[in-house]
Amino acid sequence: MKEKQFNKITEQDSLYDNLEKMSIHELLVNINNEDKKVPFAVEKAIPQIEILVEKIVKSLEKGGRLFYIGAGTSGRLGILDASECPPTFGVEDDLVIGLIAGGDKAIRKAVEAAEDSTIQGWKDLMNKNFNKRDVLIGIAASGTTPYVVSSIEKARKIGAVTGCITMNPGSPLEKAAEYPVTVVVGPEFVTGSSRMKAGTAQKLVLNMISTSTLIKLGRVKGNKMVDMQLTNAKLIDRGTKMIQNETNLNYDDAKSLLLETGSVRKALKKFYKRNSNE
Repeated sequence: MKEKQFNKITEQDSLYDNLEKMSIHELLVNINNEDKKVPFAVEKAIPQIEILVEKIVKSLEKGGRLFYIGAGTSGRLGILDASECPPTFGVEDDLVIGLIAGGDKAIRKAVEAAEDSTIQGWKDLMNKNFNKRDVLIGIAASGTTPYVVSSIEKARKIGAVTGCITMNPGSPLEKAAEYPVTVVVGPEFVTGSSRMKAGTAQKLVLNMISTSTLIKLGRVKGNKMVDMQLTNAKLIDRGTKMIQNETNLNYDDAKSLLLETGSVRKALKKFYKRNSNE
């Protein structure tokens, strides 16, 4: 039976034409109309996301780490999500790791040719001591990026959990990953500009993956970020109010307890231990 030809939706012509002739209002309205389609496309992929998150949680409970790997916009979004996990959830810096084709300099400046390598991605993972206990999620709107696809293939061969986030069903990346997430957002407003709807969809899915995973790993109490890092005045104020709501301490005493212990979780633990002994 002949295999169905891969149709790269992310490269299809925009549903709009003569963009340069549109008014600013028309441009904004039409871009917004396309953006509205993204959450509905993500919703259809929730069953895939759920399976992947279940595998991630199990791996991290056993001491594994979560890796994102991508190129260009996809790589930058993975790094963004990874970098926000420590301050938000108080996890170690190396629990969630983002890698981008071209290295750190590619975060700010495009190093587009780097994505064509079929060996560099694995080298980058080996530099982080990637192993079969870890999870690797490849991010590529097209689903064809060699840097990403080759890394997923190698990770799967050693027995690591592999997932992906792509916008093209039937893509090489979707086939390479054991637990693919495919979000079909359709053609971009500017033909081929996957930093737009595809990037928005990737950001939403990454939010869902990291947030749900770390909630299941106990990093949220009720609906509060009790392990967040106290890196600025706003977060110290937020943490102080969390403690007040739980303990009925006045603001100054709650703040003092927070600064003494270093986190909302530790402050509450000390408060309840102290009061149980009285």
